[in-house]
Amino acid sequence: MAKSKGAFGRAKGGSITVMKVSHKVFVVTGAGSGIGRELALQLLRKEARVIGVDVRASSLMETKQLAGQDEKHFRSSVVDVSDLSSVQRFAAEAPSFFGAVDGLINNAGVIQPFQKVSDLPLEVIQRVMQINFYGTVYLTKALLPYLLERPEAHLVNVSSMGGFLPVPGQSIYGASKAAVKLLTEGLYAELLHTNVRVTVVMPGAVATNIVQNSEVEPPATSAGKDRFKVLSAAKAASIIINGIERNDFRVLVGPDATFMDRLYRLAPRYAVHFIARRMGSLLKS
Repeated sequence: MAKSKGAFGRAKGGSITVMKVSHKVFVVTGAGSGIGRELALQLLRKEARVIGVDVRASSLMETKQLAGQDEKHFRSSVVDVSDLSSVQRFAAEAPSFFGAVDGLINNAGVIQPFQKVSDLPLEVIQRVMQINFYGTVYLTKALLPYLLERPEAHLVNVSSMGGFLPVPGQSIYGASKAAVKLLTEGLYAELLHTNVRVTVVMPGAVATNIVQNSEVEPPATSAGKDRFKVLSAAKAASIIINGIERNDFRVLVGPDATFMDRLYRLAPRYAVHFIARRMGSLLKS
């Protein structure tokens, strides 16, 4: 008889309930580039099967070529996560690709132009919220019933350091990621006594092409100004997968995310002034 699970993902007797990714089926959004691509590649190397989702067919093809996998291990689906009907069509067929869905990593997202809220057009605000927040909600709602059917499953939502720390010029992006953070924490509480584990991920600066994919103009930065080293997408993906296999409640990715998380909890006003001094020069006038 299986041990009953208590709070914090622990079974009676103190053992931590974890899920190894090998031989599991994961849906990874934003799999065409950056962290999403690295997540897909590293999951495949750990003998998982991956359904890669992205809005760009050409990017997914590049990921598949890099993986060197046939359709027995990697399947790609062009899906606009901000479009509910597109998500529902995908969710209806996804379990048939490999016979099940054991994990969902909601990684797809965009940033906003580096502008103050007062200067942002409403349609830009709506686009950011639609992709980052509603895209996460749509996929979660659509695939959670399948996760609940599995003996063990994992839901991972990628928020951001900007989801707990206000960043000037990225206030709407931060708001969307804060919504993802709280949604994920709520899901963790709601699913405590089920077979679905839940993890929220908060990356700091990671070397990806999110600026180009978001179709925004990159900010002007001063060479050598950044105090923290920008993490590679490969390292970020490795940290996230390790967090999944440890059943972490939350995963901070990068030294900047770790430092600012501690500073913001200790001295929130000081942390806001600190980040405002560092980021204020990036704002368009």
